[in-house]
Amino acid sequence: MAAAFHLCGVKTPYYGPAFSKRSSHCGPLRSPRLNFALSMNSEFGLCTTVKESCKRRVLRVNCEGGGVDVLERDETENQICDGVTSQFTCVMKFGGSSVASAERMREVADLILSFPDERPVIVLSAMGKTTNKLLLAGENAVSCGVTNVSNIEELSFVRELHLRTVDDLGIDRSVVSAHLEELEQLLKGIAMMKELTLRTKDYLVSFGECMSTRIFAAYLNKIGAKARQYDAFDIGFITTDDFTNAEILEATYPAVAKRLQSDWISEPAIPVVTGFLGKSWRSCAVTTLGRGGSDLTATTIGKALGLREIQVWKDVDGVLSCDPNIYPRAEPVPYLTFEEASELAYFGAQVLHPQSMRPAREGDIPVRVKNSYNPNAPGTLITKARDMSKALLTSIVLKQNVTMLDIVSTRMLGQYGFLAKVFSIFEELGISVDVVATSEVSISLTLDPSKLWSRELIQQELDHVVEELEKIAVVNLLQHRSIISLIGNFQRSSLILEKAFHVLHTNGVNVQMISQGASKVNISLIVNDDESEQCVRALHSAFFESDLSELEWECRSENGSVPKLLNGQ
Repeated sequence: MAAAFHLCGVKTPYYGPAFSKRSSHCGPLRSPRLNFALSMNSEFGLCTTVKESCKRRVLRVNCEGGGVDVLERDETENQICDGVTSQFTCVMKFGGSSVASAERMREVADLILSFPDERPVIVLSAMGKTTNKLLLAGENAVSCGVTNVSNIEELSFVRELHLRTVDDLGIDRSVVSAHLEELEQLLKGIAMMKELTLRTKDYLVSFGECMSTRIFAAYLNKIGAKARQYDAFDIGFITTDDFTNAEILEATYPAVAKRLQSDWISEPAIPVVTGFLGKSWRSCAVTTLGRGGSDLTATTIGKALGLREIQVWKDVDGVLSCDPNIYPRAEPVPYLTFEEASELAYFGAQVLHPQSMRPAREGDIPVRVKNSYNPNAPGTLITKARDMSKALLTSIVLKQNVTMLDIVSTRMLGQYGFLAKVFSIFEELGISVDVVATSEVSISLTLDPSKLWSRELIQQELDHVVEELEKIAVVNLLQHRSIISLIGNFQRSSLILEKAFHVLHTNGVNVQMISQGASKVNISLIVNDDESEQCVRALHSAFFESDLSELEWECRSENGSVPKLLNGQ
């Protein structure tokens, strides 16, 4: 039987992710196509006759307590029924550094218009460091007093940045003035209440994306490329109530598709959508999707519309073989699978949001990571599968400042329920676990260094964890550790481990814990923080820069002669 879920007071069966807009009539329609470069009109068919066999079920969504919006599901995995063509071709998402100034916005606009055959949906992050500045402004408002809010340094920075940008672009200040006034009033409210709740924090940081998208859409309209701004929380991005780290609900897909498609049919214009934001289904308050959540916004729109490609434009030449700040000779990775990209993101690669691959994988939509500063670079193409016959290691990811726990049961061997008790403690305290290795009577694990996306795990919380665990086990707390994740082809895991351990042994590094999941994509090694960057350099040198081929390594290893490798210095 289909599971049922409640959405703002409406109980409805849940049938899965694929939905499409109801169409009582789907005959041949005509609508002007927008040519982004020249603003010329040409006709194209928006849909053709829907097959009679296309079965549907009903999903009801209401997030305002009023009317109920009716959407329908296809039997197919596409959001659009067989025979219906999407009005859009791709999503183009641009991060904060890509829209950090008026000059960068001009360059991004030129980049978008350089693809006249595309009909993109644009997703933007906040300008530059705006999100961080807004968070600091909120924290300072708690203790500064209402009369001093106007003098908060971070508020002045945000105000001056956005007003300077609209002036430089030749846009009227009214585009952002109302939001800047409301932002100051919100900070005064925080100062008056002397507290900054998670719900208020989400509303506070939402001003960044709301202003950047309004500025960019206004600039596109100014230069003759018709655009329409959207706040994600107003077009159907429905989430859980987990403020600062909300999850997108399935009802989002049909709601977003219906709104964007119907607006295009009524009046074609480039959609410019706020990344990172949503609306909680229970309280209807603004939520955020966690750090880097604009990537998730982009892939969600891509899946909702069934688009050809999702483009994520960053400030680097795609996904790299390691962090270039640690090792400047890091090189772009041309191809990745969704599974590899998810592991890279989760274990610390800053290029993608950890959850962003799920909608793209479910919709089987390629994701292309490109550099907005260097658009001619090929970037990285992420797909469901790729040729792994010659692949060994794809990338090396480092996550520092990790806490490691060794937990040994005080009960006899075979004591059932031990693992369940351990993990129930972490669940109750709301603390994430990264890497796990288990035996009959012990568990070694690492804790996510950012329990909340706005701050690090604090010592008081760690002490509480140890106190609770010591009721059922002997606990050894080890701080200042790092996770080195080797992402690659683990059908050849023995060769990777042999080579990696030889490199680390040569550099005098002791591996304190190792974990390999059933996915066969990632092997994680735990080392001391002060050795971690040296390890990354040495491993990168051995796997990506050694003149010795993998076949030669295998042959020499079998003969008992292990080749000498570089130490990465």
